Amino acid sequence: MSFTDIFGQAPTGVWSAPGRVNLIGEHTDYNEGFVLPFALPLRTTVEASAPDSPLWTVWSEQTGETVSFGPDDLAPGRVGGWAGYVAGVVWSLRQSGLDVGGARFAVSSDVPVGSGLSSSAALECAVLTALVDLGGLDLPAAKRPTVAQAAENGYVGVPTGIMDQSASTLCRAGHALFLDCRTLAVEHIPFDLTADGLSILVVDSKAPHRHTDNEYAVRRETCERAAAALGLPALRDVTDLDAALAALPDEVMRRRVRHVVTEDQRVLDTVALLRTGKVREIGPLLTASHASMRDDYEITVPEVDIAVEAALAAGAHGARMTGGGFGGCVLALVDAAAADAVGTAVAEAFAANGFTAPAWFVAVASEGAHRQS
Repeated sequence: MSFTDIFGQAPTGVWSAPGRVNLIGEHTDYNEGFVLPFALPLRTTVEASAPDSPLWTVWSEQTGETVSFGPDDLAPGRVGGWAGYVAGVVWSLRQSGLDVGGARFAVSSDVPVGSGLSSSAALECAVLTALVDLGGLDLPAAKRPTVAQAAENGYVGVPTGIMDQSASTLCRAGHALFLDCRTLAVEHIPFDLTADGLSILVVDSKAPHRHTDNEYAVRRETCERAAAALGLPALRDVTDLDAALAALPDEVMRRRVRHVVTEDQRVLDTVALLRTGKVREIGPLLTASHASMRDDYEITVPEVDIAVEAALAAGAHGARMTGGGFGGCVLALVDAAAADAVGTAVAEAFAANGFTAPAWFVAVASEGAHRQS
């Protein structure tokens, strides 16, 4: 079905926003640290128009559902499911003092849901970009990630950090986004691997990815308690890791802190290597990141651990889980000519362990949210 089939008129325009993979820097964003994501070529697309009505109506190609809501439905949690992310964007824009008129949306997407590739942020940022353009709203691109994040945190009730919405909004083709999650300063780091004969292979483990499970919130709360115990604004401010670990009251908290502090440093080290063109040398940092997520942050599952092990055994220069954890995707830095062989090796390892067959693709750093037509 097309927008015209659903709404009886052509759309005013078409907007889209990408999913993302995080090259490195996991669970550092809500600790006011550093992250290094890049946008995927997989995108959520929104056809939209602005009718003379105070209602918002959204149709999803994926579910076939149509959901309508009005101003009275904008209390957090009032609109549930996938449409809650759309309502959340309207709510957040209004909370920011912007006059958001009614709209009609038709949403389609090739960003896999539940795979840790930030399908929710892609939906939020596509809708946000459409609403800003349709209404001529005064909202510079640099401020849009915060509005989109507020939709997810304040309306949907998922306590994500700022990384996903920043990547979906601000990324540039051929670059990774070096983001300081405290200051929101960004730097676009060249990340075109073709000249080096390399690729980033993304393997979808098909293990369900569940951000709304309590484990994510528990990790965040533990980090906040640790920072408070250390008398620091955030774990980003730890300067002496050994002293910090010695001052903390329990082993679980110490492991969580060790991951965050060492992961921040791995981001900085990765950026330093990329700035000097030493792309292949980031591989061990990716692998160390995975070990830290597995052993200290305890957010991996057997599928992603096996995927990393199999990719490395098949010749990947480095590999790690990407995303919030408890399922989702693995990325591997591979020789471009060997990408399919590495993916096949992971599939064979999955079959040997009785796991659901994975899917894989080569990820190319792509453009953030924009109007397509």
